Amino acid sequence: MPGLLIAAPSSGAGKTTVTLGLLRALSRRGLAIRGAKSGPDYIDPRFHAAACGAECINLDAWAMHEDRLHALAAGPETLVVEGAMGLFDGAPPDGRGACADLARLLGLPVLLVVDAARMAQSVAPLVAGFARFDPEVRIGGVVLNRVGSPRHETMLRRSLDAIGMPVLGALPRAEGIAHPSRHLGLVQAEERQDLKAFLDRAADLVAAHINLDAVLALAARAAPRPSASGPRTPPPAQRIALARDAAFAFAYPHLLEDWRAQGAEIVTFSPLADEAVPEADLVLLPGGYPELHAGRLAAAQNFMHSLRSASHVSDIYGECGGYMTLGETLTDADGHVHRMAGLLDLATSFERRRLHLGYRRVETSHGPFAGRWAAHEFHYATTLSANGTPLFEAVDAEGVALPPMGLRRDRVCGSFAHLIDRA
Repeated sequence: MPGLLIAAPSSGAGKTTVTLGLLRALSRRGLAIRGAKSGPDYIDPRFHAAACGAECINLDAWAMHEDRLHALAAGPETLVVEGAMGLFDGAPPDGRGACADLARLLGLPVLLVVDAARMAQSVAPLVAGFARFDPEVRIGGVVLNRVGSPRHETMLRRSLDAIGMPVLGALPRAEGIAHPSRHLGLVQAEERQDLKAFLDRAADLVAAHINLDAVLALAARAAPRPSASGPRTPPPAQRIALARDAAFAFAYPHLLEDWRAQGAEIVTFSPLADEAVPEADLVLLPGGYPELHAGRLAAAQNFMHSLRSASHVSDIYGECGGYMTLGETLTDADGHVHRMAGLLDLATSFERRRLHLGYRRVETSHGPFAGRWAAHEFHYATTLSANGTPLFEAVDAEGVALPPMGLRRDRVCGSFAHLIDRA
């Protein structure tokens, strides 16, 4: 069961380009390839899935237990894991949850992507430091990115050869590979009209400048991954109506698969298409980008009316973007105020953005997600007002108590926390 981790010394080095290019190039060879993303990311996995035709999983070394990680990573395919941030960057205070933890726990060799645009011989001490920092994290090779010329590449390769570090490829500076982005990261895969062409360009670049056979040989050095079913999160209801479209795209596949495997029925609907909420025991509005579609959501009266009606007979839970949709108003970045469902006494705004970011441990005795959860908060929305009974007690990654999170009213509840796994 081969596999490897694509990591870098820092964010912005080109991990995503290398990962997508490898997934696409290797799948074009007819190989069974599967992508995974380190940490709480909803956007990169959609690109992974499009690149290789297999659903991408999240592997979160902070929020998931070790047996959960092994169960998700198990399988016969070559597993290509894209790291987050720098190799050893994780949650405070000690970096727990870094992608290095995944390499250690899952026995994955590391392919280190180095942005070499502004360095030459200094690449050697940089890579040597990363290679020696943790003996249990095995850096098996380097891909040099944004190389300026053949002469530049020669200097870089000679320097790394002197420390015995294999160079598996060198990507030149390339046009047409940049990712459009917005405040939560990349534009979603389904929003790119040129997605196939973009992925093919990345694959062509990687195939031309990275030794794919050497990458596969490195992946073959991964430790065996046990075939284990692992723990499963019980479904919050028997029949679940899940909002799914460009405004509500952020639902973790591992949770949905857990629920289906235990007999839950999940039916999807599109608020943006003004579809009525299906009959269900639980209506789930996941996160996404409702602020980009606030006008359409406010005008979707069939959806809004059915959601309000459903609140009398079904549990309703909103997560981040879904939580904002359950409120009274949502103010977009241009200052326009849009009327939302009015099921919670909540007003949010993107007119003056402020980043809220970090892992959380949350707990509640109410609603469909009662219990203790490992979660993550990542949004720019400002809460203008929030009145009523809080949903979660919360602490941050260091165990420091935070103000209570979310709101609940009758059968309706929600918060900004993205629930990842049972704590």
